[in-house]
Amino acid sequence: MKKSLSTLLIAGSIIMHANDDFKIKEAKVEYIKALDLLVFSQKVAGKAGNTTPDLNGALNGASVLGYVFPTSLKSTDVGFNATQGIVALALTSHPDFDDTPLWDENNDKNFKNDGKVWHPHWVVLVEDKSLEGGLKVKEFKKADKEVILPPTNPGMPMYMDSPGFSVVIQNDTIKALVPANRVNNKIDFSYDAVSVLMKVNTSKEVALLGVYKVYSVLDGALNLKNKVTNVK
Repeated sequence: MKKSLSTLLIAGSIIMHANDDFKIKEAKVEYIKALDLLVFSQKVAGKAGNTTPDLNGALNGASVLGYVFPTSLKSTDVGFNATQGIVALALTSHPDFDDTPLWDENNDKNFKNDGKVWHPHWVVLVEDKSLEGGLKVKEFKKADKEVILPPTNPGMPMYMDSPGFSVVIQNDTIKALVPANRVNNKIDFSYDAVSVLMKVNTSKEVALLGVYKVYSVLDGALNLKNKVTNVK
């Protein structure tokens, strides 16, 4: 059976990105009381953030690489309406599109060309057994009046926000700095850490943004058994 070009391209992306830059060695979420700040961090075997997706040339089929923190937070803690799913902080890179219209991550006065620069999103993840990674970002119909999104959302029909938190990359570690009041002052939640390849699909036949490959999981299996630690 002949494979489609899109299938071959996805397979190539999976192989190319499966390197030590996404092999998680350590992850933690710390609450720094003196700053009222949560620090999400992943330490990898290679260089954090060093590998970014190749340019696809179109939104459909675009690759998204991510260092992701699934959490036990509720959707309402991060500004969404109450909805089922796993609330996750995803640190992402995707050169084919910019979904942070309020932020100029590379400081060049152009707010529409920063997709490749590592940046954060809140997302709600749900199961999708049709994808190898088993998860997708939860979607909704634009006419659904029950949906609430934070004002910093990128305007896509799925539970995604572009909160603008600082992302700091130092050698083998990538961090996101999250003020506690941006998670409803919840500082005692559970979390896990994964690194993934996601893909955008605009055909409406499959997930708009799905997880196509999980490269690494902190504890070998997604279980949210890790707890936030306090730092004075």
